[in-house]
Amino acid sequence: MTYRFNRFPSEESPWLGAMTLHPVPESVPRARRWFRKFIAPYNPACSVDDCALMISELVTNAILYGRADEEWRVRVEWFREETSLRVEVHNPGFPANVRMRRPGANDAHGRGLLLVDAMAESWHSGPSRFGGTVVSFVMADAWPE
Repeated sequence: MTYRFNRFPSEESPWLGAMTLHPVPESVPRARRWFRKFIAPYNPACSVDDCALMISELVTNAILYGRADEEWRVRVEWFREETSLRVEVHNPGFPANVRMRRPGANDAHGRGLLLVDAMAESWHSGPSRFGGTVVSFVMADAWPE
């Protein structure tokens, strides 16, 4: 896994940090740990635990549904946009395959995007600038004005 973070974010560079993960189950708890570690110096007012949970769900989906013929990685990036925090999860899957499911009470899977939809201010999916798919969420009022 690789990771980077920006010690001095500015108006010109809202990028705060990123990590690149192998598409294996062990990467899910690793993503939570590293996000908590790297976001802490920025002291966000939003719930870091909520963000870590949503990252877990999106990284899990990226691992389950990402597909490529060659070796690939999951990329997680986070940005400060005015007072909001935006988190992106990139994988080589197909953007058209991202959809919110309505699982039955006995279904063991299918609630990840429902959680993101309920917890985030907004979320989006589409083509990734790296190729494949990006799913992102925004936490409003992450930093006071």
